[in-house]
Amino acid sequence: QVQLVESGGGLVQAGGSLRLSCAASGRAISNKAMGWFRQAPGKEREFVAAISWNGGGTLYADSVEGRFTISRDNAKNTVALQMNSLKPEDTAVYYCATRGFPAPIRTESGYSYWGQGTQVTVSS
Repeated sequence: QVQLVESGGGLVQAGGSLRLSCAASGRAISNKAMGWFRQAPGKEREFVAAISWNGGGTLYADSVEGRFTISRDNAKNTVALQMNSLKPEDTAVYYCATRGFPAPIRTESGYSYWGQGTQVTVSS
């Protein structure tokens, strides 16, 4: 079992920045790829970013490419999402998750453990 807890969400003006953190407990995540997803009100949850087990590979949704950066610290069992140049359309609940199944990395079905989410609200 892996427990994931996200933090760092909040209210920010457009153009601002936030740094989300995901802390894992129960089992080390150092051998697992990790991902961030988000869900806006009335919309389906969507892929945001993913990072390989050793941090050597990253992947981003087109909508956040160049603005968001995913990173990890395996010694601390944490994954972070640095979000810059935030836009109102980035408003959503953000979730971190561990890879667990052989499905495309951008799809929810490839992830086995999920956090409870953290709210990010970007005002215009």
